Amino acid sequence: MAGEFCHNGQHALRTYWGREKGQSVTTLDITPDAQGKVRDLYDLGDKLLLVATDRISAFDYILEDEIPYKGKVLTQLSKFWFDLLGDTVENHLISTDVADLPEEFAPYADWLDGRFMLVKKADMFPVECIVRGYLAGSGLKEYRAEGTVCGIELPEGLDNSSQLPEPLFTPSTKAEIGDHDENISFERCAELIGEADAQALRDLAIAVYQKAADHAAEHGVIIADTKFEFGVIEDPETHERRIILADEVLTPDSSRFWPGDVYEPGKDQPSFDKQFVRDWLTAHWDKQGQPPRLPQDIIEKTSQKYIQAYETITGQPFEA
Repeated sequence: MAGEFCHNGQHALRTYWGREKGQSVTTLDITPDAQGKVRDLYDLGDKLLLVATDRISAFDYILEDEIPYKGKVLTQLSKFWFDLLGDTVENHLISTDVADLPEEFAPYADWLDGRFMLVKKADMFPVECIVRGYLAGSGLKEYRAEGTVCGIELPEGLDNSSQLPEPLFTPSTKAEIGDHDENISFERCAELIGEADAQALRDLAIAVYQKAADHAAEHGVIIADTKFEFGVIEDPETHERRIILADEVLTPDSSRFWPGDVYEPGKDQPSFDKQFVRDWLTAHWDKQGQPPRLPQDIIEKTSQKYIQAYETITGQPFEA
């Protein structure tokens, strides 16, 4: 299954394009209080409503074309992981049930179903918690030049896509839209958020990654690397301060997913994640000016890969 597209995903994609004729339907007549590259955020006072659109970003640009069902995949896969990881770390999820939507969002319930989360408000840490289990991307480039990944010394003899001796915690700054995240050392992370919190985030991120990687491996998927976001909440009665997992988690937007059945170190791996779009852009764009429009076959294949990731990891059919 890991090496092939899932038939349910292909059927869902045909239905989408047949119904919508390629037009975007990711619009609410309610102005969000904040927008990220992919998500719209609505402040509900005591909680937040996060809506995952079908937007896709690459190389710090929000692309003009949307990917059918992408927002639903991100939300439903995140919910799966939040449930699975609940005994490892507390998370921000309150509900994904349309019955819990505020009244003003009820007219949009059909579109929102499967792509929104009601979540706890948290004081978010200003760092991305990246965990790398394999050598790829910027880590591979640095290793070839310096023998390190984010300044961490690694043994000689590793190759493209090699499994690392142990998962590495390599935090980065959080950039505004249009800017680049910057890899930082653990020491710099500790300077930004405090030594105790930096150690807590490192331990939590690696523990969450390891549990998720073990689950994914049982389903034929390698999680090469991923990034987490954590925040702090305070109990109003006891004033206990707790770190929770927030935002999305372990999705094709935030992770590299490789099919385990064809994994072979020494070369780039096929994947079912956003890397597919990055690779097409790299081959067709010099990174100058605005990125080009995506061809429809790339849009459709990307949607298939996102659905494939959900179905393979969860073992459940994707509900469009």
